[in-house]
Amino acid sequence: MPELPEAENIGRALKRAMCGRSICKVEVFSPMMRTSLLPLADAALEGKTIVDVRRRGRYLVAELDDTRGLLMHFGMSGVVRLEPASVPKRKHEHVFIHLSDGNIFRFECTRRFSLLELHPGCANGSFPAVLDKLGVEPLSEEFNGGVLFAAFRKRSSPVKTALMDNSIVVGIGNIYANETLFICRVAPTRKACDVTRSECDAIAGTAKKVLLRAIECGGTTISDFQNVDGSEGKFVQELQIYGKAGIPCPHCGTPVSSVRLGGRNSFFCPQCQK
Repeated sequence: MPELPEAENIGRALKRAMCGRSICKVEVFSPMMRTSLLPLADAALEGKTIVDVRRRGRYLVAELDDTRGLLMHFGMSGVVRLEPASVPKRKHEHVFIHLSDGNIFRFECTRRFSLLELHPGCANGSFPAVLDKLGVEPLSEEFNGGVLFAAFRKRSSPVKTALMDNSIVVGIGNIYANETLFICRVAPTRKACDVTRSECDAIAGTAKKVLLRAIECGGTTISDFQNVDGSEGKFVQELQIYGKAGIPCPHCGTPVSSVRLGGRNSFFCPQCQK
């Protein structure tokens, strides 16, 4: 968390607010989050202009006018804000990027699992080479049941684990995998290789609908996710299965079960999902 819908909303907000602005100053307050933050202080970012912000999976890239890009990932607790200098620095804000309109891009992460790095090769819609191994985008035309069926038939891992494998399809995180499989009546514990082509078609189509609806709702706030403006994601109000262990299934009334798959909590109805 944040997952794809949350990253998409953050990216849209940053694109509106940052494109065309120049960087005036960079302040680094902590040595590292997931990786070192110190290179940002010596990267000669002053005077560079942000020309685009775009998403790849759960990553964002802020493209600069010198073909470099700021690569962001928000880990479990990353929050970015755009606020004036008059707002006092918070305890877990690790980087300030001062912009030419007077606002500051502020990166906060209490657990320090987030990432903010500078990479070359980000001009004209490109992404840095470190993202080359990511799978197909779930909201793209290239993502369909055929892609899933071809990948799943080679895997004996649980279907939910395979659906969250970023080398197959990138960005379908835990919340949205749970919701997708529930709507499709597919048990998350089934072997991926046992999922039929028609079920793969349903999973791909449903995943797109779930992700798009979550984007419309501003994402999902379970604990600490906040959009750039401080608002919370409202899709949490529409969750049908995620986090509902012990609660009656909305379809049949059977208590929802939970199991750990791939280190993540998985929720399912033992009656509806086969």
